Amino acid sequence: MPLATILIPPSADFWPQAVRVLLQDDHPLGQALRGSGAVCDFSSVQLVVPAFSHAQNFKAALTAQLQRPYLAPRINTMSGWLAMLPPSALADAAPPESERLMQLYAQLRQHGWLKKMFSARRNADLLPLAQTLLSLSDELTQAQLPAIRANAGATDAADQLWQQALAQLLDELTPSAHGMLSDEAQLVWQVWKGQLDARDQLAQRFGRMLELAAQAEMPLLWISPTEPEPLDRAFLEAYAERQPVYALSIDWRHQSVTPMYPLYAGAWQELVQQPDESDIEMPDEDGDAADALPPPDSLSFEELAAAPQKTALTAAEQAALRATPLPLLCPAADLEQVAVQSAQIVLRWLQQGRSEIAIVAQDRVTARRLRALLERAQVAVADETGWKLSTTRAAAALAAWNDVVAARGETGALLDLLKSPFFLPARAGKDDLVMQIEWRLRRKNIAGEWQALLSGFEKTSAEYECIHQIVQQAAKFSGRKTLVAWCKTEGDMFDAFDMRSALSADGAGLQSLLLLDEIAAEQMGSNLEDEFSFAEWRALLNLRLDATSYMPPISDRRVVMLPLNGARLRSFDAVLVIGADAAHLPSPPQETLFFSNAVRRELGLATRASRQRQQLRDLTELLCVNKEVVLSWQTHQNGEPNPVSPWIERLQLRLAQYGLPELKVLNLPAPERKLAWQPSAMPAPSAGVLLPARLSASAYGSFIACPYQFFASRMLRVAVLDELSDMPEKRDYGSWLHEILTRYHERNRDEKLSPAQRGPALAEISAEVFERALAQHPAALGYYARWQKVMPAYLVWANQREADGWHFAFGEEAMTHTLAWQDGAIELYGRLDRVDRNDAGEQALLDYKTRTVQSLRLKVKDEDDHQLAFYGLLADQRMTHAHYVALELAQDKTGDAAAPDFPQRQVVLKQQIGVTMEAVAHDAPLPANGIESICQYCDMRGLCRKGAWL
Repeated sequence: MPLATILIPPSADFWPQAVRVLLQDDHPLGQALRGSGAVCDFSSVQLVVPAFSHAQNFKAALTAQLQRPYLAPRINTMSGWLAMLPPSALADAAPPESERLMQLYAQLRQHGWLKKMFSARRNADLLPLAQTLLSLSDELTQAQLPAIRANAGATDAADQLWQQALAQLLDELTPSAHGMLSDEAQLVWQVWKGQLDARDQLAQRFGRMLELAAQAEMPLLWISPTEPEPLDRAFLEAYAERQPVYALSIDWRHQSVTPMYPLYAGAWQELVQQPDESDIEMPDEDGDAADALPPPDSLSFEELAAAPQKTALTAAEQAALRATPLPLLCPAADLEQVAVQSAQIVLRWLQQGRSEIAIVAQDRVTARRLRALLERAQVAVADETGWKLSTTRAAAALAAWNDVVAARGETGALLDLLKSPFFLPARAGKDDLVMQIEWRLRRKNIAGEWQALLSGFEKTSAEYECIHQIVQQAAKFSGRKTLVAWCKTEGDMFDAFDMRSALSADGAGLQSLLLLDEIAAEQMGSNLEDEFSFAEWRALLNLRLDATSYMPPISDRRVVMLPLNGARLRSFDAVLVIGADAAHLPSPPQETLFFSNAVRRELGLATRASRQRQQLRDLTELLCVNKEVVLSWQTHQNGEPNPVSPWIERLQLRLAQYGLPELKVLNLPAPERKLAWQPSAMPAPSAGVLLPARLSASAYGSFIACPYQFFASRMLRVAVLDELSDMPEKRDYGSWLHEILTRYHERNRDEKLSPAQRGPALAEISAEVFERALAQHPAALGYYARWQKVMPAYLVWANQREADGWHFAFGEEAMTHTLAWQDGAIELYGRLDRVDRNDAGEQALLDYKTRTVQSLRLKVKDEDDHQLAFYGLLADQRMTHAHYVALELAQDKTGDAAAPDFPQRQVVLKQQIGVTMEAVAHDAPLPANGIESICQYCDMRGLCRKGAWL
């Protein structure tokens, strides 16, 4: 018997209309279902719906129509119905997705020409290509399998169709492109034919569908908002040979849609299906044959814009226009304003008592922000689409570990891993540990590499132990392994860092663990014995994480988030569409290698035009079914105008043609907040209890520069972390020179080097230090060249100082000195660069500076310069002389700058420190009275807010 089709125009009462049509006395199915007696028995009918939510809609409409007890039909989805079949003993199990992907990839990586053709720098870059080829293969199977089955498995007809499509494409290209296209075409076609066997998942699914058709024992009612796919249509036709089949869908024919919705049919001519549509092809903007056809008497977009306004409307047209539901527009300046406006709209709907609200997430980035705002307002959002598992925090922890391994300990990736809540979650003091590691790495500007990371910490420290454990575990991620071995290696890493328990307690984390178990289980007993590198394993894992959806538990369904096609055959109290701009509506086209729309059309595949047409129908259905729809978008993005969707612009033009007002704009005012006015004044806090127990020269310098800066940085311990840089900084240069000069002078002191030996010794030590620095920072070469120019002049100065009777005593020695007052004390601390002694027993303090001698002579004359005097206090005033030593050339010379009145300066400084620190300990105010030259570079300006107070 023929397949019967029932079409119902899009409207809010689609389901009631469907039930009424089916229960009509003159309808064959209605006669079979009408039943007798007090109870209607529909249990002898099979109903197939797209999703189980549609089953509830059908049953609700059936209940409302009958108003009496009944036995419901057997309702299921196609996938659910197939799952009820017993497993076939004859069919081989279909290969799992990872095996299928990696088998094809293993074949592709054998061909070097593929990497050249697709600009792949390494084998792992071919994995996305393999995934794309499998997607194309599945599309071809969907379109061609029914015809192949009808021809007893022969592919001759499919080959002929392919050659026709290829010939059409070649006609459109230049001769120079034929060779490359021929290779690509052969690749796609051979992959598809290689995949199409008895173990193909789609082939097995289609076979089981035909088994259902062969066992048909009851009428079938097929409900779908779209036309059946080729596999589904072949199933319905096979089923109809045994039992009645009724396919119920939305009616998009011109004669049905235009009278009901003349505004939409006129604005969007490609929306409706024309009577002669199958015989006419219209070129789209790329010159490909499109399947979006306007009626013969319709206007193009340009003609519509230039057409005069239509003034005369028939009564029927006026009534239809008045009944057409129109959306509200909600444009906003940027992402944050869109999210805030959208959140206010949803909250207002909830306050009005609406319990079924839909958010259509065309723009997923803005939708994420909206969801965060709603959750902050304690409004749960039921996400029916789910997010890519790769975007969850749990998957980010796994990706962070793989990034650390791939980049050999790159500091940014390492810090991301350490800061993950899933990494070492139960370790006591983890926050302090991570802070110390980050502070040290940033302070020493260590960009990464395992040995450089380890060298930045003491071997006995907890920080070193943590980094060392990471290095040991990362060493296991080397060589080539099977997929099962890679899954085990990842699992061992979870156990080593106690990540498994934390991941198991998180929904997305548990799904990530199950994904690894699934990949491993798929390979047990499979034919895939190839081994893969870490780069290939990482690429596969990223693809699987990206292709897997994570759906958080749904407890409250008042607000649901779904894609546009998820709203098919459903109605809501109100709908908010996020992303009604040209970049998101229609959705951007998907790239499919070289397949043009012309080839896809010839092969029976979905084209860009057909996808956009279906999306337009989904949007139209949304507008027709729901009473209130708000379209929201960003008017500006990245500083550039972001236009509204062209579909909305065409709708506005059609309204203007009819002389109707434009679409209304919804703009909710921001919620009012009452703030108490309070004048700002210079902060001057008092906090004697926070006085630090130790004081360095730089800390005291901070106090002298600005007491508030000292309060914030040394008492509150607010610190700005150093930025990691690929370029070494001047302080790195200074630390290298300190090490070089200390080692040189110690060697000269102990070995009594002759003047002829001193130059080579200094050069040897310098080369060793800078060789290590260059391994971490290649840009240190410039500093090395700079120091090589200074070395001869420095040796001249050092030899002359020795001739004057001063000899190196020690260098780089840490010292402390306790400074007490009546009811308190503070410990001064620091590290002395160098101390010399002369034959008279006097000691001199020397401090290295990468500056010229002229600038240092000005520095020692500055009364606010206390650094040398502070270091003298550390030596308990045993120093009689102090000098800054210049390590920069001035007229090809270096030198030193002696501090005047050094003993007296130490006495004055000791008194100053004692008085000021005692005052701070007794709650003296610490005002923000720094001068502008200090404030413009101060990291604490954001706290004192200088410039905001009078």
